[in-house]
Order: sequence, then C-alpha cells, then structure tokens
Amino acid sequence: MIKKIFFISLLFSSFTFGTSKEEIANKIREIISTLPANTISGILIYNPLMQDTVFAMNESIPLTPASLTKLFTTSTSLGLMGGDHKLSTKLFSDDDNFNDGILNGNLYIKGFGNSLFTESDLEYFADELIKKGIKAITGSILGDDSFFDDIYTREDWIEGEGANVKLPPISALVLDKNRTTIRKKIRRRYRYITENVSDPSIFIANKLTAKLKEFGIEVKGKSIKGITPSLVYLLAEKNIPLKELIALVNKHSDNFLAECLFKTLGAEASGVQGNSFFSQQAIQKFLNDNNIFTPGTEIVDGSGISRSDQATPLAINGILEKMYFDLVHFDDFYNSLSIAGVDGTLRGRMMNSSAGNNFRGKTGTLNGVCGLAGYLTTPQGEDLIVTIIFEFNKGGWGYYRDIQDQIVELLLDLKASSPD
Repeated sequence: MIKKIFFISLLFSSFTFGTSKEEIANKIREIISTLPANTISGILIYNPLMQDTVFAMNESIPLTPASLTKLFTTSTSLGLMGGDHKLSTKLFSDDDNFNDGILNGNLYIKGFGNSLFTESDLEYFADELIKKGIKAITGSILGDDSFFDDIYTREDWIEGEGANVKLPPISALVLDKNRTTIRKKIRRRYRYITENVSDPSIFIANKLTAKLKEFGIEVKGKSIKGITPSLVYLLAEKNIPLKELIALVNKHSDNFLAECLFKTLGAEASGVQGNSFFSQQAIQKFLNDNNIFTPGTEIVDGSGISRSDQATPLAINGILEKMYFDLVHFDDFYNSLSIAGVDGTLRGRMMNSSAGNNFRGKTGTLNGVCGLAGYLTTPQGEDLIVTIIFEFNKGGWGYYRDIQDQIVELLLDLKASSPD
C-alpha cells in the first residue's frame, strides 16, 4: 500500500513540478526579442508522443536549411534502402579460370556508391588476385562509374548555383574521396599539395594498374574508362553498411559523403542511374508518402551547401517525427546524430547543462545561416523534437549557436505533459 501511494505521488509530482508550456514560450519570445534586427527566426518545438506543439514561430516559412538538408538525405536513404544495405566497390573480370595464372580479358573496377573506398582497399583487391594465382592480365584495366551520371560537380547540376564550396568529383567510383597528393613546384620550391582528381574512373584505373604491378602482376593492356559488360565474374568487393555511412554524414556533416549518397538515392530509386533529378524525386516521394508538410520545401543537393535548398521548420520536424515513429530505422537514424557535449559537430556545445548527452541532433551552417534540429530527452523522460533556424546579417555563428543552446536548455525545465 505504501509503495502504491509513493508511486501515485511520484506520478503526480512529475506533472506538477517544472515550468509550464506557456512560461517556456514566453521565455523563448524574450530571447528572440533580443536578436539583431532583420534576423529571421524559424522555430518549432514539438512533443511527438503527445502530438503537442510547445512553441512555434515562422514554422511554415521556407528558410535555408544549410546542413540540416542532410536529414532529408539520410532519412530518405534509410527509408529506401535500410541501414544494412551495403554500398560497394566491386572487381569483375571476363575470365574465371586462372589455372594457368593468366586472366584472359579485361579487369573492371566498378563503384556502386561506396564513397569510403581507399588505397588500402585497392591493395586488398590486388592481394585477392594474388591469392587466386593470377600473375598476368592480357586485357585492360577499366574504371566504371556508370552507376551515377558523369556530371561530377554540383555547379553543373544546380541551375544558377553560386555556392563557393568546391567538392571533389561526385562519382559512383571513388578512391580516397577523389583527392590526390602531388609534388608541385611553387615559387621555386617543390611542395606537396592535395588536389581534386579530374576523372575518377581513369584515375582509379591507373592507380589499380600501378598497384597490380607493385604486387607483381603483369598488365598487358591499358588503363581506361569503360562500362562493365553484363556477363562478368565477381572477383572481390569492398562494402560499407549504410548505417555506418550516415553516421559520418550526420555526426561530422561530411559534404562529399552526403553528395555521393544523394546520387546513390537516385540510382536505387530509379533503377536506372544516379543523377540529381532522380535523387530529388526520391526525396520528394519520401516526403509525400509520409505525409510530411512540403509547401516551400525544395532539396536540390544532398549536403545543403546550395542556397537553392529551402525547407520549412514544419518539414524538418516532419522528417524527425517520421523517423521517431519508424521502429525499423529509428535506431540507425538516432545513432547517426551528433550527441551534445560528446561528439560530432555538437561536441563542444551544451556541455555544462543537462542537455549534454541528452540532445541528439544535426547542425547547419552557412554564411548568415545557423540551424539546429534534433531530439531532446527531458529530465522527466519526455522526448521533444527541436528545430531552430536563424537567418541573419549581423552577429556570428557563435552568437546564434549560444541562443539555440539557451532555448534547448530552457526546455529541460518544461513540465511534463499531462495525459488526457
């Protein structure tokens, strides 16, 4: 009986103590009123279980999401492919009989969106050929990135793109993020500098040929770009699970990986080829299929570098709410987000409050844009979806990040919602 009375009193107290929703809303308004003039604030704070809006401001106005765009890319990817889907780089040949130590025909290296393939993986491929007893290849080494289109730069697929962030070529076949270190003479001195490769397929075919020769395998043909025939034999492959990739995309806001994943979306959704049109269509379909608010939202790339990307706080909240109730994919999505005060782009934020380790989210930053979106677990055990975007022309990112952190920390005192 005593235990029962204690439990009832504890339950009652959880709904009694804390700051009311109205008081929280007034405090947020007070904070917003101190922002520099002309700052545009888009805010939506929502309790998904209670379907209750704690605070909203300009929630239906399209704003520049910056890297919050990656939430659209990664959630759609999980919905379409699943966290265990493997993005791969594969090695094929025309021949499967190596009893004489000779591979008769060509060797093909084809990428299927594995943007983390490295030179050590090339060494693994060469070693696999050695294990098969291959000592010579009579044909050529072909690099095949036809899983995506050959429009390698965002500037070429986004009309009027003016963003000044230059990425390496976005391709289905990738080696070391499509960057290479070269020795170059600068002002009468030789220095080592890192450059973007110009054509990933040819670059990687050349690299593979050099690696094979290094391992003692003779290559009689050329290193060229080409298409893998339908009738070939798989010799080796390297994969990365999607759930591991999206953790790098979201926690560390990696733009190159996000853009490669964006093209992968188009390839997987269309069954034809990864290109920006099919990728945009895949994201739009995901939004529509899940009844997410779409007016004013347009996603043109995977990373959020483009200012042509537009999203409302309602749409971002809709993505987070959809994933929250997705029993299959939520853990992979949630674990991909940065933990406040612990890792990723939120590592140095909210460290001196209870929000540290209790807020999982994504940041978004461009000149004049500061975004934050994610999930907050309050001391009362309630989950809140938080979306805060500022567009500004006075002040810096640090100032607006502090404002965002203040709002998140305010929510820790929110009184638990009473059940109806």
